[in-house]
Amino acid sequence: MGAVVKFFVFKFQKNKFWAFSQMGLPKKFLENAKGLKFYRLLGTGSKTGFSLYPDFKTYCLLSVWDNSSDADRFIKKNKFLSKYLEKAKSIRVLSLIPFQSIGRWSGINPFSINPGIPNSKNTKVAILTRARISPIKIFRFWKSIPKASKEISNAKGVYFYKGIGEIPFLEQATISLWNSIEDVKEFAYKSKIHKNIIKKTKSENWYLEELFCRFHITKDYYLKQ
Repeated sequence: MGAVVKFFVFKFQKNKFWAFSQMGLPKKFLENAKGLKFYRLLGTGSKTGFSLYPDFKTYCLLSVWDNSSDADRFIKKNKFLSKYLEKAKSIRVLSLIPFQSIGRWSGINPFSINPGIPNSKNTKVAILTRARISPIKIFRFWKSIPKASKEISNAKGVYFYKGIGEIPFLEQATISLWNSIEDVKEFAYKSKIHKNIIKKTKSENWYLEELFCRFHITKDYYLKQ
């Protein structure tokens, strides 16, 4: 059976200091959650895509589960999430099923693939990219990446794009939502800036570790709005 993935987007209008203070605390609430295989509480950038400036109004939780029942139990009963329901202005939840995953995140690939999942051309798609940037390449990365981020933001079929991360400047990721896999392929085929960035990351060894994953979006809804 493939991974069951829930991606949460927490938006704050008030309680921003509280939200920031939680970044180092989720372990005690999440470590023993039944069925939770992998998780990361993530900060975000102030613009779409990668940004040097943090967005103190927005935080994300990536969670990978053994099964849907455990994930649903977490949403209904977990103390960590109940606090966010109380404090956040809105909580968006993406239910995701990975259909392609390449690379490692902290030494593992947490997104097991279910080969039985149909690859529908009309299904909306989420793309997650994550990298641990080499400290000696950090200037090259941050100098080159804004153009690529802007191009993805304006790409046909993209309706959400956000920079996310664990450690500022060094451990960076993005999540983008697309209307279809055909839009993703068209962008990857036509974008010269994107292609050049990919070549640079390989030839100049920008990353100490990287991961790329594509997901079908099976549900996109708000717990609180």
